[in-house]
Amino acid sequence: MTVRDAFRAAAHATACAIGSPYAFAIAVLVVVVWAATGPAFHYSDTWQLIINTGTTVVTFLVVFMIQNTQNRDSQAIHLKLDELIRAVKTARNAMVDIEDLPDAELARLQREMSEVCKQRSGTGEHEAHADLPSHL
Repeated sequence: MTVRDAFRAAAHATACAIGSPYAFAIAVLVVVVWAATGPAFHYSDTWQLIINTGTTVVTFLVVFMIQNTQNRDSQAIHLKLDELIRAVKTARNAMVDIEDLPDAELARLQREMSEVCKQRSGTGEHEAHADLPSHL
């Protein structure tokens, strides 16, 4: 197993574990225990530093794990959608790589699609390709 594969597996497991109700309950319990110990430590700077340091370190590490999982999920969704676009004869193949377009072009396409949807809702049309702009 490569380092990349091990990281992917660890990132996936971490994302699943952190997204669970149990992880949330543990986080709440940690905060409650920390808050309850405040009077014993006279709400000192050290007492505050413990929670600040702990949450900062955990957040820093978890961001990389979750980002890895999100990147893989996004890539898998793009591949699935690309396959559907290629498989449907009436689909516009130019839509396959639109995630690489500049933001302004994506915004323009979004406006076009919104307009098409508005037009269809008024006409009762349900065919997927009839009113789409032909330049793509």
